[in-house]
Amino acid sequence: MTASEKTLRVCLNGHTYYKSTDCPTCPTCEQERKPASGFLSMLSAPARRALENNGITTLEKLAQYSEKEILAFHGMGPASIPKLSSALAEKDLSFRN
Repeated sequence: MTASEKTLRVCLNGHTYYKSTDCPTCPTCEQERKPASGFLSMLSAPARRALENNGITTLEKLAQYSEKEILAFHGMGPASIPKLSSALAEKDLSFRN
């Protein structure tokens, strides 16, 4: 499939959407899953999923990792690090050295 070709898909919850990639994520389901508050709400969906898939759902768990370890997660990009650092600093926490 070329990048410009979009295919109609239906997720397990019955939402219909078009995608031009092989990514199986439904945008409607992803929007419904987005937290209303907290540090995970500040992140893009791929970055949020990267943390969740690695069991990181609290700032205390996040503080157990170094920036390098977090950036190694699939879906996590460098733009998320300042947001995470800021959230950690608000709770007097930081990334592990």
